[in-house]
Amino acid sequence: MRNGFYRGIVLASLTALVALSPVRASEGFPDPATGIEHSATKGKQVAVLAGGCFWCTEGVMEQLIGVNHVISGYSGGDANGAHYEIVGSGKTNHAEAIEITFDPSKISYSEILKVFFSVAHDPTTKDYQGPDHGRQYRSAIFYKTPEQKSIAEAYIKQLDEGKIFPRPIVTEVTPLVKFYPAEEYHQDFIRNNPNHPYVVANYRPKLAKLKQYYPAMLKK
Repeated sequence: MRNGFYRGIVLASLTALVALSPVRASEGFPDPATGIEHSATKGKQVAVLAGGCFWCTEGVMEQLIGVNHVISGYSGGDANGAHYEIVGSGKTNHAEAIEITFDPSKISYSEILKVFFSVAHDPTTKDYQGPDHGRQYRSAIFYKTPEQKSIAEAYIKQLDEGKIFPRPIVTEVTPLVKFYPAEEYHQDFIRNNPNHPYVVANYRPKLAKLKQYYPAMLKK
C-alpha cells in the first residue's frame, strides 16, 4: 500500500484507521510473568522487534529509560533484499524491524515487550499495521537467545489466555539470523520530520498513550 518515501496516504484516512485500531488501552496492561526484574549490573543487550512501520516503533522505543540506541532496519530475509524499495515489494521475507540496544539494569527485555505489545503496535493484525499492508509489516520478535524466546512465548500465551486483546496475537517468534540497518534517511525519521502527515496520524497517538500510561518509564 505504501509507495515511495512519502507513503502517499491521505491524512484523513490515516486518522480514521488509527481511531479504529482494536488495541486495548494500556492502563492495567499486565506485566510479563517472568523476566521483569532488572539486572543487578549494568550491561548491554539487544532486542530486535518488528511491528509495522519502523518509523513508529523506533519513535516509541527510543523514549524509554535504559534504551541507549534504536536503529531502523530489516530482518527476516537476506542481504540482497535488504533495501527499502525491494522490501516494499513484500517478496523478500524481510520485515521492517528495529534493533534496540538497552541496559538491562535499567529496563528489562520483558518491559520492552510490554511496551511493544501495548503501545508500539497491534499484535493481532496479520501482515499489516493500520494503513500499511504486506508481509514486511508483520508483527515479529526476532530472538537472540533461548531466554528471549522463552520470555516472548510465555508472554504471548499469558496475554492470549487473559484475553487482553479482542483477537488472538499473531506475532511470529523466530530466531534472529541477521539485522540489516535501513537507509540513512529512515534513521531518526520522526525526530527529523515531526510534522510529516504519517507521523502526525500514526505516531503521535502512540506517543500520547505512552506518556499517559508509562510516564515513569520515559526519559526526561
